[in-house]
Amino acid sequence: MKLFAIKSVPLTKWSSDKPLNFKPRMLTVFILCLGLALFGLGESLIITAGAGNSPWTVLAQGLSNISGFSIGVLTFIISLIVLILWIPLKQSPGLGTLLNVVIIAAVIEWSLPYLPYPENFKFQLLQSVFGILLVGFASGLYLIANLGPGPRDGLMTGLQRVTGRPIAWVRTFIEIAVVSTGWILGGTVGLGTLLFAFGIGSAISISLSIIESVSKNT
Repeated sequence: MKLFAIKSVPLTKWSSDKPLNFKPRMLTVFILCLGLALFGLGESLIITAGAGNSPWTVLAQGLSNISGFSIGVLTFIISLIVLILWIPLKQSPGLGTLLNVVIIAAVIEWSLPYLPYPENFKFQLLQSVFGILLVGFASGLYLIANLGPGPRDGLMTGLQRVTGRPIAWVRTFIEIAVVSTGWILGGTVGLGTLLFAFGIGSAISISLSIIESVSKNT
């Protein structure tokens, strides 16, 4: 299906001409910030659902088990390592790369106390799925703004460009590799973790396709 076969981040009339843009349009910045805020909210919903951490958190947890460093510190170190991997992939940073870290972290910090913490497994699962879909939609919004991806999304788009494979496939491969490594190192994996690993690539691909289609018809 075309929704799952998209191979690059499309550009719309409100996308920035280039990632490293010091004078982007206000609409572009607004959509970027909206996407990042929704991304943070989706991540918070996954956390409070309690059905399993995201793959990158599992990796940080596993590395924490063998290194003694905190998960927060290791999450930062992992982000730096991923950014270094951008160099051979020739990825370009931008305003979105910086705001990715700031806005997502802030939204997670502020929203966690106010979100539901379901105890029923069915509701935990539903909240996890909704959080994954929201992260996918939010990723589409902020990526199409074309002001620079976050570390992990930049790795995804860079590998997609090098391999020529659909975004859904590339992202799924990355998440499975990350969660497998984290699990081997002792990180905790739940059903929500597996849903994220296998579903986030498709969610992003669908989001990119829908946003591109809506943009062309407006």
